[in-house]
Order: sequence, then structure tokens, then C-alpha cells
Amino acid sequence: MRAFQTPPGGQILRNAAALSCVRCCPIRVTNIRAGRSKPGLRPQHLSGLVLIKDICGGQLVGGEVSSQEIIFHPGKVNSGTFLADPGTAGSICLLMQAALPCLLYGPDTSYLKLRGGTNAEMAPQVDYYNYIFQPIAAKFGMKIDIDIKRRGYFPKGGGEVQITSYPVKCLSPVTFMDVGQVVRIYGRSFVAGALPIKVAHIMQKCAKDFICQDYPNTPINIEVLKEPHDMAIGTGTGIIVVAETSTGCLLAGSALGKKGVPAEKVGENAGEALLNNLCHGGCVDEFLQDQLILLMALAKGKSQIKCGPLSLHTETAIHIAKLLTNAKFKVTEVSKTSTIIECEGIGLENVNL
Repeated sequence: MRAFQTPPGGQILRNAAALSCVRCCPIRVTNIRAGRSKPGLRPQHLSGLVLIKDICGGQLVGGEVSSQEIIFHPGKVNSGTFLADPGTAGSICLLMQAALPCLLYGPDTSYLKLRGGTNAEMAPQVDYYNYIFQPIAAKFGMKIDIDIKRRGYFPKGGGEVQITSYPVKCLSPVTFMDVGQVVRIYGRSFVAGALPIKVAHIMQKCAKDFICQDYPNTPINIEVLKEPHDMAIGTGTGIIVVAETSTGCLLAGSALGKKGVPAEKVGENAGEALLNNLCHGGCVDEFLQDQLILLMALAKGKSQIKCGPLSLHTETAIHIAKLLTNAKFKVTEVSKTSTIIECEGIGLENVNL
């Protein structure tokens, strides 16, 4: 049994439980969220763990809100229809992070119904998964379909996303070493609930003006919309902008509106986040780095990814992947703003196929 301590938060829980599931390796996690104002499991973390338990028919000890220690004994990965609903505005995308690697190793197509927040702070927006994660993960051989049934915002939540996940015999390695040239920029600026659509127009214009400072001749198309009332719960606003390059790389910047922050600033923040991700010359942005580590570890062969400075989330993901898969990682700091991550994956095969 592998043992982990997790003062930083839920990432170790998600990664360790997912790898425990696909590797059929029991884990014990202690000191969960120690030192936080509300230590231990929150509903969001517990929902992710229970979802993985359901997928593999495993046993979870300590699976209660506020628990600071869990023991997880995985079973055999199943296919089917699985539901997760923390009953809060907790991020649906973090539930996806936990479950999707597990479903790759099932015997058949699976269906996820996930509820909570679609556009939440401190987590990727669901649009990021549509625009960035899905097409990049497909290069490893991961195939998923994402259907946003309803959007949900803080504090009510209430969003719902349905995902279809297809099994794979073995993931393929990837090479992202040449970012190429930015050929187009696109995105989505939205409002929902009580906010007028002019807020979305302001965010779009300010993001576009900010990006044009560095990319004056690049086509920029940012969709502006107000979510239909029957397609969103609560009031929210945000923007995501994506840069596509000549070599097929996708990098993003995003921002969510909040009380007291002008729409102009929200738009500028998204534009600035995109430019920051482009300026380091990496092939993936700061948000995708850590999400690819698990796929690299499980793939058959050598993956290489050029990115910006290594994030703490990426360092943590590499540490967990090494412990639970024995994949070989090499991290090379090319400069203070450029890093190369190499991984010799273990080539985990789906025994159900």
C-alpha cells in the first residue's frame, strides 16, 4: 500500500486515487488539507473519491466530509453510467480530472453525469476542457465527448455536464516541442442570469485590444453571448481566449467576473493570461501542464513536452506519477521561462479489451 500526506489540497487525492484505480494499487492518504480553515475532505473531494470507487467497485475507508485520512482499495474498472453531485458549486472539471483516466481502462463506453459548477474559481472552466484538453488529450488516444446540459455558477452550482468516454487499449506518447506561429485566436465571452450582455461585449473588446498589442495582424474572433435562462443556474460572467498555432498547439487565457471587478479588467486579465502563456514559447499553457503528466506516465513510449516554468501542480503530479507508476521523468530547465518535460511511459494496457 502506498502512503501519502497531502497538506497542499485535493490534487494529490485526485491523482493518487485515479492511478490507484488503473494500477490496482491500494493507497492511504493522511493529513488531508491539514492547516486549512476547514481541514479534511470537502464535498468536492469526497464526490471525486466516491466516483472513482463506483467506477472500479473499490472500497473507501474514511469517506466522510472533514475526514483527514482515507484508505482506498481499488477493484476492477467497470463501464457504465456514473453520477457525481457534491451538492455545491464545486468544479465539475475537477471531477472530470479524477474520473476520465480511470474510464480509459474499462471494457466499454461509459457515461458520466457530473453536477456542480461549470465555471468556478481555482479550477479550469468547462470551456477549457472543450477548447484545450479534449483535442490535446485526443493526441494520446483519449476520446471523450462533452455535452454541457446546463451551466452553474458560484454559489448555487446546479450545472450539469454529460461526458461520453471511450476505452483505449493503450495510450500513445506525444511530442510537443515546436510551438510554431499563432495563426488564429478565438474564444467565448459570456454572461448569465441578471447581468446584461453589454458586460460580455466589454470583456470581449478589452481582451481583444490587449491581445492586439502583441498580435495586431492575427485574426481574433471572440464569441459574445448571454446564456439562455433554461441553460444556466445563477448569475455569472467570464471569458476564455484560445491561441491556435501552425503546429497544432493550443494555449489559453481566461478570467471570471466577480463583484467589484470591472468588466474591462476581467477582459484584460484574460488577454494578459493568454499573452503570458505565449511569451515563454512553450507548446502547452500553465493549466494543461499538470493534466498531461498522468497521461504521459501511462502511455507506451517516450513523450516530450516543451512548456513554460514548471508549476507546483506539475511538480506534484510528477511526484505522484513516479510513486504509483514507476514511469521515468526528466525535467530540463532550458531557461527561467522554458522547461522540457520528458517521460518514458509504462505502456499500461487495458486488460478488458
